[in-house]
Amino acid sequence: MIKKRFNPIKDKSSEIIDFLMASPDMPGDDALRFKIELSVEEAVENVVRYAYEGGIGWLEAGTHLDHDSLVLTIELRDAGVPFNPLDKPDPNVALTAQEREIGGLGIYLCKQMMDSIDYRYEDGNNVLIMKKQITN
Repeated sequence: MIKKRFNPIKDKSSEIIDFLMASPDMPGDDALRFKIELSVEEAVENVVRYAYEGGIGWLEAGTHLDHDSLVLTIELRDAGVPFNPLDKPDPNVALTAQEREIGGLGIYLCKQMMDSIDYRYEDGNNVLIMKKQITN
């Protein structure tokens, strides 16, 4: 796994996203990259904004490409407030923006763009794992 720890994470969303998207594990296909980048942006922003009081804390971000299955794994790990983004129910996208509750749309989009998203809390850390098949 190619990974890097960012500490502190305050004002480093762009740097973290750029690090992940520059990984040699990322696919060259523009449509796939768009879906992955949108999901990465949402997940990273959630950690940077909400995991730590004032953004003073760390985030470990990494990628891994399984060369046999061609599945890309993106892992985000932090020691912030325990939070499982998958616990929040999906928004009713049939409603207008004014009718919907605020929040939750970003995680919903991640679920739509990635093949799988898993969360676990282990050893005092939030661990978010997103996977995407990079070939048809």
